Order: sequence, then C-alpha cells, then structure tokens
Amino acid sequence: MPVPSSSAPAPIAPTPHPRRWWALSVLGLAQLMILLDSTIVNVALPSLQTELGMSDGDRPWVVTSYTVAFGGLLLLAGRIADHVGRKRVFAIGLGGFALASAAAGLAPTAQTLFAARAVQGAFAALLAASALALVATTFTDPRERRRAIALFGALGGAGASLGVVLGGFLTQWFGWRWCLLVNVPIALAALLGTCWTPPDLTRRLTGRIDIAGAVLGCGGLTALVHGCSQAEAHGWTGPTVLGSLIGGTVMLGVFAWWQTRASTPLLPPRLMKDRRRVASLLAGAALMAGQLSVALYLTYYLQTVLDWSAVASGLGFLPISLVTTGTATQLGTRLLPRFGPRVMMTAGLFISACGLFQLTLLTPDSTYAGNVLPALVTFSVGNGGSFLAIMTGVTSDVPEQDSGIASAAVNSAQQVGGSIGSAVFNTVAASVAAAAVGGARASVLEGFTLAIWCPLAALLLAAVATAALAGPPRRISSSVPDATPRRASAVGEQARPAPSITGE
Repeated sequence: MPVPSSSAPAPIAPTPHPRRWWALSVLGLAQLMILLDSTIVNVALPSLQTELGMSDGDRPWVVTSYTVAFGGLLLLAGRIADHVGRKRVFAIGLGGFALASAAAGLAPTAQTLFAARAVQGAFAALLAASALALVATTFTDPRERRRAIALFGALGGAGASLGVVLGGFLTQWFGWRWCLLVNVPIALAALLGTCWTPPDLTRRLTGRIDIAGAVLGCGGLTALVHGCSQAEAHGWTGPTVLGSLIGGTVMLGVFAWWQTRASTPLLPPRLMKDRRRVASLLAGAALMAGQLSVALYLTYYLQTVLDWSAVASGLGFLPISLVTTGTATQLGTRLLPRFGPRVMMTAGLFISACGLFQLTLLTPDSTYAGNVLPALVTFSVGNGGSFLAIMTGVTSDVPEQDSGIASAAVNSAQQVGGSIGSAVFNTVAASVAAAAVGGARASVLEGFTLAIWCPLAALLLAAVATAALAGPPRRISSSVPDATPRRASAVGEQARPAPSITGE
C-alpha cells in the first residue's frame, strides 16, 4: 500500500469569487430593506389609523405584528437555511417579502394589514437568517470578510434610520400606503440580483429539523417579544403582559434543557460553549436596546421640544447612519485585527453609553447642533466600533453547517434586546412623566431623560460582561486560513469551522 508523501504541497488559499462584491450589494440591499421596514411606518401611523378607522388600542399592532413574527421565527428560519440552502432561502424570503408588502400596502382593513405585516415579519426572518450567513461564507479572505461584514452591518443600521426619513417623505407626498409598497421594487430588484451572485457551495445540514425545539424556542421568543410590546399599553403587571413574559421565560428554559438532549438540536449547545460568542450575543442585545431607545427619544425631542416637522426629524437621524457607517468601515476594520473582539466590544459599548449620558443632560433650551448632535456622534462611534466585533464574535469559527443558526442567534438576541429595551424605556418614561410636576413638555422630557438611564445601564453591564467573558486577545496571524467553505464529500463528514474573521 503506497505511503503518502510527507512533502505534500501546502493548502492553496481559496480564490475569491469575482462576483463576491456584487453578492454583498444584493445581500446588503435586503438587510437595509428589512430593517427599514421596522421603522418606516412609524411616521405614517396617524394617517394610517385615520384611513382604516383603527382604534388607539389596535394601532401598535401595525408595528408589533411585524416584530413579533420577525423575532419569534428567527431561530427556525436559521435552521431552515442550514437545511435547504442559504441562497435558496434568501431568494424565497425576497419573493415572499415582496408579496406580503404589496398585500400590506393595498390592505382594505386593519385586520388585513396586521396579517400582511405578520407575513412580512416571517419572510424577514428568512432573509435575516440567511443573509449574514452568506456574507460570512462568500468572503474567504479574512481582510475582505471584515470589510464586507462592516458594510453589511452599516447598511442594516442605515436602514433603521433611513426608515424614519423615507417614511416622512412618502407619507407627506404620496400617502402612507407607499411606506409599504416601496418594498416591492426593492425586493424584486434584489431577487433579480441573486441570479448573478456566487453559488452557495457550503455543506447543507442533513436529517430532520428539531420540531420540538422550534416550537419551544420560537414560541418562547414570540411570547417575550409580544409581552414587551404590550407593556406600555397594559403595564408590566397586566395579565396579558405578565402571562406572556412568564410563559416565554418558561418555554425558553425548557428549550435550553431540550437542546442538550435532542438528537438534532435547533441551537446546538456546542455553539453556546464559546464564551466569546455568548458575550457577543449579550453585547448585541444591549446595543439594540440602546439604538431603539435613542430612536424613541430623538423622535420625541425633535418633534415635540424643538417643533421640527416629520421630514426634518427624519433628517435629524442621518448623522447616526453616517457616523456608524464611517466608524465601522474605516476604524473598526483597522482596529479589530489589532485589538480583537473583546477590546472592541467593551470599548464600543462604553463609548455608546457615554453618548446616552449626554442625552440625559438635554433640557427644553438645548439645541440640535450644540447638544443633540454631539450625543449622537458619540453614541454612533460606539455603535460602529462594536458592531463588527459583535458579528465577528458570533460568526467566527462556526462550522459551516451551522452558519444559518449562528446568524439567526445574533438576530434573535438583537430583537429580544430591542423589544425589552424599548418597552422598559417607554414604561419608565411614561411613569416618570405622569408623576412629574410642571408643564407638559418639561414633564415628558424629564421622563425621557430619566428613562435613558435604563439602556445606559444595560450598555455598561454588557461592557463588563464582555470584558469578563470574551477572553484575552490572541496573536493575529497574517496568513489566509486554509479552511474554506465546501460541500462534504460524504454523508456524516463534519464540516470544518469557518475561518476566524480576525484571525484569532
């Protein structure tokens, strides 16, 4: 039997696909769209409510039906992507999102709109779970992967801010329905663009999907997001809210227990044994809580205190997108290889908390340029500096067959963190404002400036947890890893981990 030669050639670094940057533009467009859709209808709510004859109690469901379906179905969507194929699931998500957006934009009744928005959220979960996984597996060079993830995340962050701007323009000039119909050409353009994206050659997971885990995990997340979304209207001790929160917590506890015993777990425990990944999920949840709280605070302050129009208020959000994008793409990509995810996440979260502290100092006499803008710049620098590190901590060294569920996990953490954070912020702000003594404007501002301490504390706690859990930085290798995405040659072969984005 021939003996293998000991002088076998070293593994050759994978050749980057020539259409990888085109793929990023398509994936980024979809990411921008699904996050844009979470905020674009906010400005249109008064017009929408009047035309459809919607009660004040039903109005929050325009947003809640989308976020509950989106956040609740992410884990299942991630596992579907691992089984069916990320590119195929991405294309299905785009087509379904376009159809659901058309149905929502043409909805004749409030109930039809709620249903269409829920379907939108379900397809958004498929898009979110598959898009980040495709970015991580399409770019094989660590330096390019860092830049690609930074751009991808910046587009998503821009979507949330641009949604407010675009919603104001569309509502004022064309009517509220175009806030939903605008998704149709965007989704169809991205769907057409997938025809020229590189093929998805990563290994697909075989076997059955963990149905029990899907019911427990998705049900628990749905209950938590629903309970938080209803807290402002019914109070934290209301039967609906308390029942949802307790039920969701119990279901997630049983879900965690079941994942250690299931033959094909929905969220493999091996992924959660990495302390850096756990720290990244906590950081992502805290950062999203801060982002949504700032959006609520800024919307009120610009329109109520400074008397800005909806369109002008939307433009006031632009510095968040610009600074976050610039920091992530220009600063984060350079500093991450040197300092590692632990330092970047901890520092970024602390800087973001400093930005929130500046917001606590606002008064009715503060100005946008002199007081609001510096706070937004500080907060956005922290966002941009920590985002790439968070995505790195979640997606690095993940077996290629688990890339979809890893991407879904970080999205789920962000959705739950954002839901809890915004609900706590709203509740505290309303309670403080009701008990405050003084004029209406001063009382409400007092409520918001005190409520912002909640996400500020969450960011500081997440920074401490990140410093403790993420581990010390390791020496960075400048060589290109030889582990490349590929199809397994035989059933049961274990796929190699995806190369670390930072080289750690």
